[in-house]
Amino acid sequence: MLCLRFSRMTDENLNAVSSERRILLTGDVSRAFSDADDVRLSGCEIQPNMLDAIDIAAREDFAVIGVVMAGSSVKLIPALRALRKANSDARIILLVQMQEEPAAMQIVGATSNGTSLADDYLICPIRADRFYEFVGGAPAREEKGVSVSTVVDKLTDAKIRQLEKLATEDDLTGLKSRRYMWEFARQIIERARKKNERVTLLIFDIDNFKHYNDVYGHSVGDEILKQAAVLMRRCCRGHDVVGRIGGDEFAAIFWDDPQRKALKKEEAERRSALAEHPKEAIFIAKRFIKELGKTELHLLGPKGKGVLTISGGLASFPRDGSTMAELFTQADTALLEAKRSGKNRIYLVGEQQSDIADVE
Repeated sequence: MLCLRFSRMTDENLNAVSSERRILLTGDVSRAFSDADDVRLSGCEIQPNMLDAIDIAAREDFAVIGVVMAGSSVKLIPALRALRKANSDARIILLVQMQEEPAAMQIVGATSNGTSLADDYLICPIRADRFYEFVGGAPAREEKGVSVSTVVDKLTDAKIRQLEKLATEDDLTGLKSRRYMWEFARQIIERARKKNERVTLLIFDIDNFKHYNDVYGHSVGDEILKQAAVLMRRCCRGHDVVGRIGGDEFAAIFWDDPQRKALKKEEAERRSALAEHPKEAIFIAKRFIKELGKTELHLLGPKGKGVLTISGGLASFPRDGSTMAELFTQADTALLEAKRSGKNRIYLVGEQQSDIADVE
């Protein structure tokens, strides 16, 4: 099961969370933990209702407060402010689904009156033991009047980060890995299906990449991949996800901004299965092609400016496919068609004028 964390905890903070101190969880723990029954038996204080959690946090001391974002019926930012005010010494950890990660990153980076709203986040579902590794140990519990403390062997912060990077991050470019992209696409499509939203997948590769490797060497080829990754990430919006899915092949997942206001009914209806390709994704793809054409690749010598081009395919949910596998297949087919048509272009699935350069 995929699990990712972006840690702001220092070793000092981590060690300060004693196995004898208490943990409060609020929200639907079954949506955060793959073994929710173990969490319920562990001695954690669990309050499904956020208002009840705020109340108990004000009356009792907790080392860690875990907040399940999925399915929350309260406004999260005011609730986090209240939690922080109620128990200022506790570490607040957000437990989020993969599609909630962009919002979690913003919250962790936000402050209120100079105090952070949350200290860190974990992507769920995770196992109870992984959660306890992260916070520094399991909570104390009472059995037949005897205090029992179950201590989980902790991995060091550096080792945890290294293991999770291997599973979710491409080590050359720093982009998301193929495994991450595949799972993220599956989850975000399920979200879009329920909320009548759109997801667009772009798959692209670098034209004639083998030539660069053969002529200039693999180290230059690696630099080209890294530079393309930086440019693509720069062209995308904060909540879009970019990954390297193999060799010189990349993918970007464009989806509706999770922080935007709810769509009006008539606008949502326009974004139905018959809706056109999202203009935002086409605009970003065009901008990337333009930036790539202007970049200077000094490793290629004086003729290194503007020599890089890409070919790609764009496929959108729900019009071009209803599953993650269908979108990947459709986008890959469009990419191959772009290659056969002369390269240096991105094709849309199911359009008479396939090249995005022809889209106003």
